Amino acid sequence: MRQLSGFYVPFSSSLDLVANARMHALAERLRSNLLEGITDLYPGYINLYVEFDANLLTRDTAKNWVRKHALNLEAKASSGREVAIPVRYDGEDLEFVASETGLTVAQVIEKHSSVMYQTYTVGFTPGYPFLGKLDPALHLPRRKTPRKKVPAHSVAIAVGQTGIYPLSTPGGWHILGSALTAVYDPHREKPFLLEPGDNVRFVPSTGETPPEASVLEMLPIMPQHPVLKVEKSGLLDLIVDNGRALAGHYGMARSGAMDKRSSKAANALVGNTANTTVLEMTLKGATFKVLQDVVLGFAGFGMRPILNGQTAPVFESFAVKAGEQLEFVPTATGVRGYLAVPGGFESSSFMNSKSTDLVGRIGRALQAGETLGMMRPSSKNRAGYSVAFSSLPETMTVRLQAGPQATPEALAALCSAEFTVSSPDRMGVRLEGVKVPGGELTSEATPMGGVQITIDGDPILLLNDRGRIGGYAKPAVVDPRDLGLVAQLRPGQKLRFKLVGGSSPEQWFLTL
Repeated sequence: MRQLSGFYVPFSSSLDLVANARMHALAERLRSNLLEGITDLYPGYINLYVEFDANLLTRDTAKNWVRKHALNLEAKASSGREVAIPVRYDGEDLEFVASETGLTVAQVIEKHSSVMYQTYTVGFTPGYPFLGKLDPALHLPRRKTPRKKVPAHSVAIAVGQTGIYPLSTPGGWHILGSALTAVYDPHREKPFLLEPGDNVRFVPSTGETPPEASVLEMLPIMPQHPVLKVEKSGLLDLIVDNGRALAGHYGMARSGAMDKRSSKAANALVGNTANTTVLEMTLKGATFKVLQDVVLGFAGFGMRPILNGQTAPVFESFAVKAGEQLEFVPTATGVRGYLAVPGGFESSSFMNSKSTDLVGRIGRALQAGETLGMMRPSSKNRAGYSVAFSSLPETMTVRLQAGPQATPEALAALCSAEFTVSSPDRMGVRLEGVKVPGGELTSEATPMGGVQITIDGDPILLLNDRGRIGGYAKPAVVDPRDLGLVAQLRPGQKLRFKLVGGSSPEQWFLTL
């Protein structure tokens, strides 16, 4: 099972086109000479994040690999491409920006649209371009608390940068208007309109906002080996594997199973490898009609399987027969459970993963009437095979490591008292409790499990579907061994943190 860790390679302390070009040159060189165990490389404005599997690589080995390929590095030439993007300037923050900057609305529009911007990087969400430099007259800090939903195609500003939200997501920038050209569409041969080095100009325009990208269907209409028919969908039933590696520089979510221990256990019950596709269910699973005799494996929490009205095993494989009914009913603890079939569930692949990505519109939740198929016919009877597991504690204690923006004050606040889970989802877990010192910084990659602190001092634990680039401090990171526990947190649950290891952020940086 992967234990993701990483470090940043700084290239400058502020927005610098030459340094940014050198960073992208190193990223391309590293992607062309990959080392086994490197799981992602994604640039921000001023630094490159190198992610690796700590089960396969040591931090020192990964850093030495980067040092080797950073020798004789030259800046990557600009693409020279110019892209004009029409914008309808009617955003909900337009008048606020004018008021805060002392400008008229017309002046805000003129200053925003008169600049030729450079694409510094692409990230946060699929195809999201980070563009600079913004006219100093328009510099404003991010919102104190990010919006829970920013409309797709929104053109927004924050600090010295501007960008376009390709999809409806949370966000903390100030919205000026709507782009009338989509910068991301998974159905296109080239899903991403912009890439680092492109020059972008916004053109004030009128017209209709394009529709948000539609879902790219991943499940076959007619499975080769039908096994389960969905009679009633659950709250959120998703086909997942271990996630989408080496796609962070496009802004694609890691996606994949939230609780990888339980996912791996479900696969082991039916003889699959850890990366085989499983069905992840949340709080209340689907109801199925069984279409063929097969052995299933279920592992996880938040629900239990019921076969023909009788409780079926958890963390133990069990046989089902064609015509039987299988349903999953809620329990009092945990959130997510995983159902596995021999060979895995049949699904298409996008960027080398079969995982559903709700943010990127890659696949979707199961719906009533759909049929799930197996990748191959079942051949072995593994009924009764079990794996060991531990029950979930009532009050969770989650281990933390010092993060890239660690300070004694922030770490002390995080470990000083209980927090309450307010709104957990696949992007992250928002917590309520004592205020933690944090604040803004130049946008950079967000590590898995990063403890992000908003301007208001509220922690957010960043998980699989998080934005891949963000501009808030991360004084701590969840220990990879406890990410499965975080994935099982329920609304209202109490949580404590415990710092493990040192409190220095130095391990997070490699200076060339």
